[in-house]
Amino acid sequence: MHHLEYDDLSVRRSLAVAHDALRASEREADRDAALALCRIGALDLPAYGAALVARLTGTDERRAEAALDRLVDVALLEETAYGRYAPHDLVRDFAREIAGAVECVVVGSGCDRPAFPGSHGSAVPLGHDAVVAERALRWYAGVAARSLEAILEPGLDREDRSRPTASQPAGHAADVAATPPFCSAREAFAWGDTELANVVALAERYAQTSPYVPLLARMLHPYVQRSGRVAELEVLQRAALDAARLLGDRAAEACALGDLGGLHFVTGRVGEALALNDEALAIWRRLGVLSWMRRGLSNRGMLLESLGRYAESSDALLQSLQFSRELGDRHMEAITYSHLGNLYEHTDPRAAIDHHKRSLAIGDAVQDVIIRHSAHCNIGYAHLTLGEPAAAVPHFEESLRILGGHGDWHGESQTRLGLVRALRGVGHWERAARECDLLRCRADRRADRYTGGLARHQRGLLLRERGDAEAAYREWASALEALEETDSPVAGELRELLAR
Repeated sequence: MHHLEYDDLSVRRSLAVAHDALRASEREADRDAALALCRIGALDLPAYGAALVARLTGTDERRAEAALDRLVDVALLEETAYGRYAPHDLVRDFAREIAGAVECVVVGSGCDRPAFPGSHGSAVPLGHDAVVAERALRWYAGVAARSLEAILEPGLDREDRSRPTASQPAGHAADVAATPPFCSAREAFAWGDTELANVVALAERYAQTSPYVPLLARMLHPYVQRSGRVAELEVLQRAALDAARLLGDRAAEACALGDLGGLHFVTGRVGEALALNDEALAIWRRLGVLSWMRRGLSNRGMLLESLGRYAESSDALLQSLQFSRELGDRHMEAITYSHLGNLYEHTDPRAAIDHHKRSLAIGDAVQDVIIRHSAHCNIGYAHLTLGEPAAAVPHFEESLRILGGHGDWHGESQTRLGLVRALRGVGHWERAARECDLLRCRADRRADRYTGGLARHQRGLLLRERGDAEAAYREWASALEALEETDSPVAGELRELLAR
């Protein structure tokens, strides 16, 4: 802003006049607004809502909302969407300048601590910005834990993610207790959609210093993964992995490795996913945590099956099934039956369907939406393998119906791909094209190049069947560009199609 000075005209002085008037005012809302602008400058996030600003300023949401509205009145903030506020770039610069002023020092919250713990028990002194950031991270971690409760089904998966690790801050349980629970999974997803950009910015910025980063990434993972936000998921989990290693927290490191491996799987990088999963599994074996070991073995079996290593896949899945029964974990038992069904599909699709029906029976018994929708999806694929597209269609349709608004992007995308293939098989090209276009648009919106590539492959096949070879070629070229660096066998098929 020092360049925006000419004679007696100054952007900085104009903004300072507005801020000083608010700070010196006798009205509570004005003084709250001045403090809010200071906190906004210290945190410097993409956008702000009343709940976060209330935490940053030590007030309630009613006062925070009034302060934000007052900043809009004096043109220091813009309401970019309902209940979301952001400063213009010049105001953002000014807010950063005033953030370190003596008048803005964080006091009186009862929740501030003098330092983030270092990686070896040392203390990293906190400046004003870091104290404000810690407040934000604590709030986000508390709400993320509530989102985990709302989104993830009851069982060992939820318990394992909620279990404290070595570096978890002592105050986290109190932060969760002070946070109201979500009324539904849909409400938790809506909160995540609103706040994810802020969470990613904080995690990336404070991965080297804050123990809240691996905790926040672990709690928020079910939302981010099921939403299909692949770009944000990679940033979050890499930040969590860096932080966990700096903190020397092996359990948090293993969680981040496993979650990063899951991301690599859904984006077609199966070999990399296997390496990360095996690294996590080795840590869980050293720590002796049976529930995480059986999850790692189930994932290992699924990944080995995708890579065509069927004997190794069977060994891992049978070990996982045994551990699931020892733990009485019906949820993971059903998932392992599902993976075994996918494995047997290569040799005996009828036996595969029997395994998927076992998984479905458990899903029905425990009323687990994800297991039920996955079972129907997998039965549909087994019918495709048997050359029975007409039998596959109702299973894919039932899978999508069960999933409804529960949010599982990977499950939805795999089901829609199967439905497109089944509709092609029964000659329903127009509906197949609509489903394919819907899938491609949703993948592009999530920056999911892998799913987008698979959808374009199917779109090309539809175009060829309708006689438009030139348009099919363009779709396949675009698909290959997206899938070139993945382990998907579709990439090889695309090269042959383009060569012909």
